[in-house]
Amino acid sequence: MQPSERLNGIGVFVAVADAGSFTAAAERLHLTASAVGKAIGRLEARLGKRLFARSTRRVTLTDEGEAYLRVCRSVLGELEEAEQVLLYGSDAPVGKLRIDLPVTFGRLKVMPVLLPFLVRHADLRPVISFTDRFVDIVDEGIDVGIRVGHQEVWPEAIGRAYLGKERKVFCASPDYLAAHGEPTDAMALRTHSAVLYGKSDATPAPWLIGYGTAPVEQFLPEARLILGNAEAQVDAAMAGAGVAQLPTWLIDEHLQRGELRHVLPGFDIEGLPVHVTWPRSRRLLAKVDATVTHLVNTVPGLLSRQLTQPTAGG
Repeated sequence: MQPSERLNGIGVFVAVADAGSFTAAAERLHLTASAVGKAIGRLEARLGKRLFARSTRRVTLTDEGEAYLRVCRSVLGELEEAEQVLLYGSDAPVGKLRIDLPVTFGRLKVMPVLLPFLVRHADLRPVISFTDRFVDIVDEGIDVGIRVGHQEVWPEAIGRAYLGKERKVFCASPDYLAAHGEPTDAMALRTHSAVLYGKSDATPAPWLIGYGTAPVEQFLPEARLILGNAEAQVDAAMAGAGVAQLPTWLIDEHLQRGELRHVLPGFDIEGLPVHVTWPRSRRLLAKVDATVTHLVNTVPGLLSRQLTQPTAGG
């Protein structure tokens, strides 16, 4: 089969998948519903697979159709990128750019340094998603992603650059510390009210205790509050609910304003690593290379910045 024959029907297939019906896809493509149905029929016959399950009102993708759709989107995206490179020149960051960021870190820290870059490159068409789940950037068509967390094995198809590590510290509000005293060692910390992070199954994450060069220990205090969101932990700590262990990038401004105080600085620990990732096949695209380079040059400073406490009288 000639390569050109393999492309027959792909655009129609994607349009039907997006529209959910042959009739709606036909309107978008300025074709008849009969022509769309025949194009899908020929494609299914060539592949030997049913791509859609039909009903009287709607068509839905089969499992084989879902898998084929991911491949087709990738193929059409590569063709669009090739046309944009030819149109604008290979050195210009242009075209649709899909970026995936962690929810809180992405919104609070990455977006402020990313937006000026996107504004400067007006020919980019960014689509930015925010998620804390594992994202297969190749399978889901992501151009650039930032991931916070450990990954034992990185797929060969994914390129990555290390941006740094979080630094996690204990903190509490001045009012809470005035009422309950400031802990001076790890044993004293165990007697304080704890504001813990809770996973999706409501299992609380333990606190981690660092002792200089000794291995990090963990313990699970009795929880005053269990919250499934880091920003909610910040709010609870500022309200005086207890002590929380949080990354410095999340609480630095609250420390500057005196809304929180850094306690037990000798027990700070390194937190999770942060990476920028991209599909290796796309790093040569100017839009991907320029975005990765910008993030490598800006994000590490957000992680390494020293904590600042309010000045006297501030």
